[in-house]
Amino acid sequence: MNPIPPPRWLSFGALSALAFTAGLLSVARAQPAPAAAEELPPVTLETYVVTEKQAKGFKAERVQVGTFRDVDPVDVPVSVNVLTRELLDAQAARGLYDALRNTAGVTRSQVSGSAYDNISVRGIVVENRGNYRLNGSLPVINLVDLSMENKERVEVLKGATGLYYGFVPPSGIINMVTKRAGPKPVTAVTFNVNSHGAVGGHVDVGRRFGPEGRGGIRVNLAASSEDIGIDNFDGDRQFGAVALDWAFTERLLLRFDLEHIRKDTPEQGAIGLPAAVANVITLPPLPPNTRNYASSWQRYDAQATNVLLRADFLLSRQWTVLVEAGYAKTERDRLLGQILNYNLTTGAGTFRISYAPNLEYENNNGRAELFGRFLTGGVRHDVTFGVTSNKRYQNTRSAGQRNLTQNYFNPVPIPEQGPPSAVTDNISTIYDTGIYLFDRLSACQDRVQFIVGVRDTIYESETATSTYKESSDFRPMASAVYKPTPRSSVYVSYLEGPEQGGIAGLTLANAGELLPPLVSTQWEVGAKAEVLGGVLVQLGLFEIERPSTFIDGSNRLVPNGLARYRGAEIFLSGEITPQVSVVASALLLDAKQVNAQNATTLDRTPEGTPEKTASLFLEWRPPFQAGLTLSAGAFYTGYVPVNNANQGFLPGYTTYSAGASYTFRLGGCDYTARVTGDNLSDKNAWSTAGASLLGVTFPRTYKFSLTARF
Repeated sequence: MNPIPPPRWLSFGALSALAFTAGLLSVARAQPAPAAAEELPPVTLETYVVTEKQAKGFKAERVQVGTFRDVDPVDVPVSVNVLTRELLDAQAARGLYDALRNTAGVTRSQVSGSAYDNISVRGIVVENRGNYRLNGSLPVINLVDLSMENKERVEVLKGATGLYYGFVPPSGIINMVTKRAGPKPVTAVTFNVNSHGAVGGHVDVGRRFGPEGRGGIRVNLAASSEDIGIDNFDGDRQFGAVALDWAFTERLLLRFDLEHIRKDTPEQGAIGLPAAVANVITLPPLPPNTRNYASSWQRYDAQATNVLLRADFLLSRQWTVLVEAGYAKTERDRLLGQILNYNLTTGAGTFRISYAPNLEYENNNGRAELFGRFLTGGVRHDVTFGVTSNKRYQNTRSAGQRNLTQNYFNPVPIPEQGPPSAVTDNISTIYDTGIYLFDRLSACQDRVQFIVGVRDTIYESETATSTYKESSDFRPMASAVYKPTPRSSVYVSYLEGPEQGGIAGLTLANAGELLPPLVSTQWEVGAKAEVLGGVLVQLGLFEIERPSTFIDGSNRLVPNGLARYRGAEIFLSGEITPQVSVVASALLLDAKQVNAQNATTLDRTPEGTPEKTASLFLEWRPPFQAGLTLSAGAFYTGYVPVNNANQGFLPGYTTYSAGASYTFRLGGCDYTARVTGDNLSDKNAWSTAGASLLGVTFPRTYKFSLTARF
């Protein structure tokens, strides 16, 4: 695909971004301009040391995703939203969606989230094997709850990111940064319970050790019973993680992360999409948000292990090298149930159980990277040269399906049923090797910055019956940043990102065919500024053109679909005053399918894509009572098309949350008691759509925790 020209709104967008920044700067702290003859300061490398977490309120000071490692968010020329540990604690977030709901354009997709969170960003599904990263690198597999207990922050780098991360969709990268031992010892024990009867505990211990505290260890352990307030649901969950680091010398730092999680619960039965009548789908009556069509014996038993080892070596004051290797493995047994073909008058229908035992997913990842800083005249270069290799293996075994009688309005218990057929393997493997080069050029005391990059990729995808190879695929990126002050910027960027082309299904005329990779392109203009002394405001205008696959008139899966996503989003985080912290976001999205060859979807919105999303969360620390915090939040999702033909829409809805915590000292220990409530109005609404499935919001839930810090 040839690079797309700048979108027609780019000039307007750039002017809007500049005007936005000018307005912000009127209230931002003024900064003196440097003298024209002033030289750049001496170039030195940042040493890799373990520090205390760097955040103020809900605003992060650094990001650690892609080539933007340890960079101020103001200097990142794309949309990046950081959700800090303080925010995760304030909302009692345990799962990934609990954190990501604070980010514009994030919704659940296809499944309800009872077993794991399938997530969409800007209407594009986040690929579960490649788009989720640990510490900016290892692709972890999002098919079981990705726990938050050991995470310091969650970063959302939006859009096309393939130049650094290889073959991934342009939904963006979800990066989870692990806690590490800081200068102060940490010993925290938490007891938690929710209003549905789930009980759990969490231990967090961190220590420095060795000569001059060169070593560090952080251990997190958690276990709980599981209940989310729906019928036929119970189970348990265990989690453990360790993060080690050792500074052998001032030049060599070794880091190691290991985490393991196991979760065994039923998976809530999905609701199949009714058939269209006269090109219109009539949604069924909304079931109670406590209903589960699946039985308790239909288990989702999954476990995952993630391992990452990294070494950083400081070659000189200008050059450093890192080498890292990682391994991620997830196994699951799945009995997915769906109620289908139900009569909207009587409720009589079919309950289909798909038997998928011993599913296996593995990622092997390696990276070597050279980073250097040097001057050419009055321009500083931050150069990154790297080589990365990733192997993704999966075996999505199947033991057939059973179709049983069930009633939509009055479901009855279904006796346990064994699999109807022998297990068959379905193995596929992707090999993705890339060589990349990035250069950040900075001048005028970093007031003017340009980033240029290129990646060459060798890609191979294979199944038992088909193989696709691409020996070389060059992809560029470029961006420009202007900083009116050290705490503000305006930018424009262009990126490209390849992703896997897909495999034709068994019912198609070209069954088993591997399609060539698809390449998305993205333009973005934006502005960022810190206002009120502590709130970071980010505005981005973007256009993404994403090829896709669709089934043509010959019943073949073909790769000439195309969708265009145009949007404007805002994200702000930080302290409005010393007593008030805020995280807020909003997205206006115009997404259309623009492939003229498919008349049924031309100019329609891609399925599961809301036009509007927004969130607001505030925390108040009243000055009249030390240790007390009060919080409240609102999370809105607009109407959503149920399929690509837009034959029906889910109504928009809003959920509300609130919380309070109190920190006090007793017997030589600090305690924090916290109570939070989610979906306080007990909103019963359609919450997910995609893959011909529907899901419903979860019922109102109260959570209580007590943490002791020794």
